[in-house]
Amino acid sequence: MQVAGMASNRGRNLRRIADFAPGGAELAVVVTNDADAPVLEAAAERGIPTEVVERPADQDREVHERRILDALADYDVELVCLDGYMRVLTPTFLESAPTTLNVHPSLLPAFPGQDAHEQVLDAGVRVSGCTVHVVTEAVDAGPVVTQEAVPVYADDDVETLKARVLEEGEYAAYPRAVRWFAEGRVEVDYDVGEVRVAGDTDGTVRIEGGETVDGPTGTDPTPTAFPSRRLTATEHVRDLRYGENPHQDAALYADGREAGATVVHADQLNEGAKALSYNNYNDTDAAVELVREFDDPAAAVIKHTNPAGCATADTLADAYADALATDPKSAFGGIVALNRECDAATAEQVTDSFKEVVAAPSYTDDALAVLRESDNLRVLELGDSDDQPFGRDAAADTTEVKLAGGRLVQDRDRQAPTVADLEVVTEREPTDEELESLLFAWRTIKHVKSNAILFADGTETVGVGAGQVSRVDAVELAAKKAAQDAEGKDSEGAVMASDAFFPFPDGIEAAVDAGIEAVIQPGGSVNDDDVIAAADEHDVAMVLTGSRAFRHD
Repeated sequence: MQVAGMASNRGRNLRRIADFAPGGAELAVVVTNDADAPVLEAAAERGIPTEVVERPADQDREVHERRILDALADYDVELVCLDGYMRVLTPTFLESAPTTLNVHPSLLPAFPGQDAHEQVLDAGVRVSGCTVHVVTEAVDAGPVVTQEAVPVYADDDVETLKARVLEEGEYAAYPRAVRWFAEGRVEVDYDVGEVRVAGDTDGTVRIEGGETVDGPTGTDPTPTAFPSRRLTATEHVRDLRYGENPHQDAALYADGREAGATVVHADQLNEGAKALSYNNYNDTDAAVELVREFDDPAAAVIKHTNPAGCATADTLADAYADALATDPKSAFGGIVALNRECDAATAEQVTDSFKEVVAAPSYTDDALAVLRESDNLRVLELGDSDDQPFGRDAAADTTEVKLAGGRLVQDRDRQAPTVADLEVVTEREPTDEELESLLFAWRTIKHVKSNAILFADGTETVGVGAGQVSRVDAVELAAKKAAQDAEGKDSEGAVMASDAFFPFPDGIEAAVDAGIEAVIQPGGSVNDDDVIAAADEHDVAMVLTGSRAFRHD
């Protein structure tokens, strides 16, 4: 799509459109009514043709606009974008030119006119923004194409608000509107004064062959609502001591959308301890999400968002002891999460070695007395009530990762297969005890960075191989950790979980060397038959989930 830009000054939005070519749109020409407008130099730097059509003081507006139309006649433009064009256009131009857009620095219909920022500040509103609209005879009243919200702060003045609306609002909204037009998604109904954008909905989508398809389906995977646009508002909670490293500044923000107990809103019960750091928040969140998986008393010890150990048991104290025994060396300085009220017996064990944070739904008075004896231990009460539920169903439906220029958003991995969901593919079927252990291992491995391998015995971890670039390396690491670092347990007779399929039988061979007797994995490799044959050769039971459990963030 060829676009004509019209500006009377710097044309910063036009520059952005030219630089980013949204939807493949190209800025074919820049027209200005001021021969000294800085936009001319910016266009020349980008090799964009320009037309200067000034209006003499004694010239009618209609005559001037016909001269602009004559200048545009040499360019095959399908869209006109105004950017600080300080003239009101008449039907002479609008009825002959292609669809013409303008961006206004407020959320129309509120605060129209040239002093929008002054109006916003005088009104004391807390949210402003910008509006991209179709230009009509009525000033700032044409049908809205898109808008972008921007916060207004108590200490804002006109200049600070103007800069924020430009950079956070206009720079996002104007290219989006142009992209929609370039993609042929926009229908302008001038009779009713309405703009309709295809796909700009909060409907369900599905993925087929890498393509996003609108509408309901009923086919796998289960449809999930992902709106075409997301508006999120977060509120500053506190500055942090530093980020991932001491040279990085950091802060905590809350979005207010979580229904359940969260690390963001947890109460720190030992006021004399240091505040949580960036890494503490990240690791504690990972630990809490892991113990949410289980209905039985569960404990997890986390280092760098990976489980150093996890277990369930009849009592919380036993669960913590089993989790810690997986790798007490790595657990030093780790994060502890519990899914039950912390009692004194569990607290005594937590304080036996240095831990950074312990997080639980609540604490008994006796447990708090023990925990508060450790000056550097941060004690977080997550809450557990009807208003602040703790279980796995209380976790957010989606997760997201910030990228440069955008975000990745996905469904939370809630898979929790039962015995009935597993496909036994080996000659030997797993025992009931092995099945229980395999299902525990699968729920836990979802929280280990890929490539991930996890050894388990009963409902406790034995060895964890996290974040390896080779699946065989992950098996060998889990075996090494079980042999060298686990206390009171080893991998002989244990089960193994793999978060993705084994591409070759070598991973099974390495597991057999470690004493593994049953395996749970997704399956789906072109070499599945060879992998299964290797398991049969060593009398190892193997079940398939049919769904992998990668975790990359």
